[in-house]
Amino acid sequence: MEILLFGLALFLGIHLVPALPPLRAACVAKLGENRYKGVFSIVSAVGLVLIIVGYAYAPRGEQIFIPSVGARHASPLVVILAFILLAAANMRSHLRRILRHPMLIGVGLWALVHLLANGHAKATILFGAFLVYAALDLGSAVARGAVKTFVPQLKYDLMAVGGGIGLALLVLWMHRILFGVAPVPWSL
Repeated sequence: MEILLFGLALFLGIHLVPALPPLRAACVAKLGENRYKGVFSIVSAVGLVLIIVGYAYAPRGEQIFIPSVGARHASPLVVILAFILLAAANMRSHLRRILRHPMLIGVGLWALVHLLANGHAKATILFGAFLVYAALDLGSAVARGAVKTFVPQLKYDLMAVGGGIGLALLVLWMHRILFGVAPVPWSL
């Protein structure tokens, strides 16, 4: 469990730095923009690897609450929506213009449905941490007015929807191999 916790601390900790503008500015001033981005990327990658390895090797732990049957049934659809939002996050799409922070909303939806669909300690720690992160970062982004202006184009919405659905279906299809659970009957 320690590897999972350390990975979460690294990955989510570095992702909270932009939510604290004075801290980000101090890091950029000390390292320079390119080095800051490099350190951010490396720490994120190491954290993500530790999360994956830590989750795989951590014991399931006790059942903290009864999983929601509704969340289990809704999870494939919510995951597809989350992937669409993640895809739209860095595109000049209407989705991004309207929602302003689709990546954080997508992460929050993904984490919430997974949290409710599981209920055991390991899943509660993982998905609960991501849900708290998404809520904190979304609150910070809204408070800071962290929105980039751009002219949206329909082609980016189509790309986000198509790419998000395609990637989500691939993950759902491979979910049993990747994560040991088959959320849909056609998972490998």
